[in-house]
Amino acid sequence: MFEKEKAQILKYGIYLDRYGLITLSGGNLSMRLSDGNFLVTPSGMIYEEMDLNDLVIVDKDGNVVEGHRRPSVDTAGLLYIFNHRPDLNAVIHTHQPYATAIGLVQDEFPCNLTTLANAAHGSVKVCPYASTATEELGVQAVKYLNDQLAVILKHHGLIGVGKDLKQALYACVYTEEAAKTYFVARAMSPNVAELTQSQIDQAVDVFNHYGQK
Repeated sequence: MFEKEKAQILKYGIYLDRYGLITLSGGNLSMRLSDGNFLVTPSGMIYEEMDLNDLVIVDKDGNVVEGHRRPSVDTAGLLYIFNHRPDLNAVIHTHQPYATAIGLVQDEFPCNLTTLANAAHGSVKVCPYASTATEELGVQAVKYLNDQLAVILKHHGLIGVGKDLKQALYACVYTEEAAKTYFVARAMSPNVAELTQSQIDQAVDVFNHYGQK
């Protein structure tokens, strides 16, 4: 079942490696399915080595509905996000180094590029540390996401969310790009220019009409 959705998960998993957001089997991808269940990547497997049969379908309580692999260790946290944010259909968790590094030194990543505004909808919060494999990871993510599409997990990584995998991926990729730019700017000056809220709002609106429909 859901062969199309499984193929999409595999494709986007390879994107995570391509864009330098994970190494080896780090991170995970998950999506809401039309039958009320959730598709989750398996625990500890390299994305390029997976096939459709390796993906796992779980119900809202984390019970395996389909698949022979153990689902991601973060499944409890991922399901908390889905169950408390019905507007979200995709969650991508990465270990991207630049955005994660920002979370070690400050509590918020201010919006400094139009692409960050486009893809994450503004400044990205840093949520307190929560252990891997706990529901608390999802609790903190939901608390600090607000209206943004990304949140930095202190000492851990980043979560990007969206109406679909593409939107969640864009949030992850452009947050990392903005973080790299931020590091370069901070190396030249302690004062890094930020976008105003009106500029952020305009960039978000422009991105709603970006690309081919």
